[in-house]
Amino acid sequence: LTFLSCVATAAAAAPCESHKFSGGRVYAFCNDLPVLNSSLYWSYNPGDGELSVAFCAAPPSPGGWVSWAINPTGAGMKGAQALLAFKDSDGMMKVKTYNITGYGPLTESKVWFDVEKSSAEFSGGFMRIFATLRLPEKGLSAVNHLWQVGPSVTDGRPNVHGFSPDNLKAMGRLDLSSGHVIPVAAGDSKLRSRNIHGILNTISWGILFPVGILIARYLRSFPGADPAWFYLHVSCQIIGYAIGVAGWATGMYLGNKSKGVTFSLHRSIGIALFTLATLQIFALRLRPGKDHKYRIYWNVYHHGAGYAILVMGIFNVFKGLDILKPGVGWTRAYTAVVSIIGGVALVLEATTWILYFMRRKKENAARNDG
Repeated sequence: LTFLSCVATAAAAAPCESHKFSGGRVYAFCNDLPVLNSSLYWSYNPGDGELSVAFCAAPPSPGGWVSWAINPTGAGMKGAQALLAFKDSDGMMKVKTYNITGYGPLTESKVWFDVEKSSAEFSGGFMRIFATLRLPEKGLSAVNHLWQVGPSVTDGRPNVHGFSPDNLKAMGRLDLSSGHVIPVAAGDSKLRSRNIHGILNTISWGILFPVGILIARYLRSFPGADPAWFYLHVSCQIIGYAIGVAGWATGMYLGNKSKGVTFSLHRSIGIALFTLATLQIFALRLRPGKDHKYRIYWNVYHHGAGYAILVMGIFNVFKGLDILKPGVGWTRAYTAVVSIIGGVALVLEATTWILYFMRRKKENAARNDG
């Protein structure tokens, strides 16, 4: 087959049947892929291994890229042999091939199949890749395929794509002869790990630690709250620390599984949180008595580290939500939780000062009466 052009509009989420091809050309099969607003057309000759494809997708931005790939060795991204299209600095659409080995910077390279013809175009918000491939193995009935979209290109090199659930699910098993596309669960494991990482750290650093700090700061001001406030505070922080360690461990696991992907700020704050929280736990064992001359220095350290954990923990939860992009509802829900914690803190802060002035007034009155 020769080059084809695909007519699409910004509403290209329409079924395959609505797409038209110039010159009356028709592919044998078409499939509207389940995520990333994309479609794949293909014709396949098992006798000589010729596979003609047209891949249509909308990049996140005009300066972005789209890609379709075959993975002959597995179901995931590693090992994928990709066709990738983007607009070069001269304004022309280019198609390049990449052997994907990880999330690091991509370098154009030869791939598993031969590319006999390739071209690309960009109009109506959609990029289209057209190619005629020669598969090295004749008679293949099915292949693992992946597709992806990315936001930008720098100096002719595509930058890393997003990590939303749709990005992570953009893979499947393509039956070349029947036209069926079977989703695979290869991306579900990593997505599940990311979700677990996010949930654990939100509960730990984003909720339990702030609540524990509120307990220590405010409940101790109420008559009769001692020593209950202390045990509540310690319990809250120890539980939060245990959950946080589990969340931190899943983050390290994800980092090892995603070579080349480094969210430097998020990672650095996570390490700082883990370090400070660990020091706080050990500091409990070294806490001087109330009347010890070094107790004031311990208090300065303990309070300073605690408030640092409070600020960094909440910030890093929002940073993680921005990376994972689980949906605006999750961000709004956590914003509501933080707002409630903040509102309670304001009320308790005002109450604490009222109690303080009432106590001072009572003490002054007693002193004057004496």
